[in-house]
Amino acid sequence: MTAVPAPAVSTDRRRLTVHETAIGDRIYEIVTTACALVVPALVIAIAIAIFAGAWPAFSKLGLSIVTSSDWDVRAGRFGAAPAIFGTLVSSALALIIATPLAIGVAIFLSEFSPTWLRQPIGFLVDLLAAVPSVVYGLWGIFVLVPLLREQVMPFLRDRLHLGATPFFSGPAYGPSMLAAGVILAIMALPYISAVSREVLMAVPRSQREAALALGATRWEMIRDAVIPYAKSGIIGGIMLGLGRALGETMAVTMVIGNRAEISASLFAPGYTMASLIANQFSEATSDLHQSALLAVGAILFVITLIVNAVARWLVWQVSRDRAV
Repeated sequence: MTAVPAPAVSTDRRRLTVHETAIGDRIYEIVTTACALVVPALVIAIAIAIFAGAWPAFSKLGLSIVTSSDWDVRAGRFGAAPAIFGTLVSSALALIIATPLAIGVAIFLSEFSPTWLRQPIGFLVDLLAAVPSVVYGLWGIFVLVPLLREQVMPFLRDRLHLGATPFFSGPAYGPSMLAAGVILAIMALPYISAVSREVLMAVPRSQREAALALGATRWEMIRDAVIPYAKSGIIGGIMLGLGRALGETMAVTMVIGNRAEISASLFAPGYTMASLIANQFSEATSDLHQSALLAVGAILFVITLIVNAVARWLVWQVSRDRAV
């Protein structure tokens, strides 16, 4: 029996289909590459716009914009040292409060929580990141500030006798660096908790079994085998929380008191770079005033960029080590 050759038209059709698929793949690659390049392009464009606007202030004021505490619009003196100090102190205070809570939540969800409870609690913790900052600010004004003024600050100052230290001295105003730190801690907590939870759950089961096989208790297993393995990722989560705290504007503006002074007391009002810009940018009439505010924004941009870059590198480091 003689074999019948396949029609040539079928071969041509297959070749056409392969050619069309290759064109589609090429278009898809170009589109996705363009989408990926949009993000760094936006960052570069924002940086160029901010630094271009800030250059007149940097060129005229020099380092005094960082080292001086004198912010006098009429005299043309713009020293952002109190705002930089307030940003760093409020963010550090937020990490001191939020980090133990966030890591505790992450350890509970990854090691102790029953399966049916893990997802609802994780969802509620993550939901804190979705609450608008102005809502946090309103809650801070009507709930947190009165609570601090009437209960917490007198307790810390008088009953615990911490008023003798410079950190808890002075009158209890309510709007203060302490209030800003508490608000920022609540806002940074879900970021630290989410990253810490993921890296703890990614620790290989063999790490836990090996520690338990050597006679470690459950807490010793977590302390000596799980946490050290996930340390870089946890630090990355803390750094991400710090980046969130550094750039927060509205909630901090509503509870920090907005007074341009450097004080060791956490009860005293203060300023942050973000709240300084939010309060004064709409009132800036002179070119130098606007440029000075943009210079403050440029400093905040650089600090936040460095913090987030370090955080991403740490998370990538622990992921790479786990893959190896």
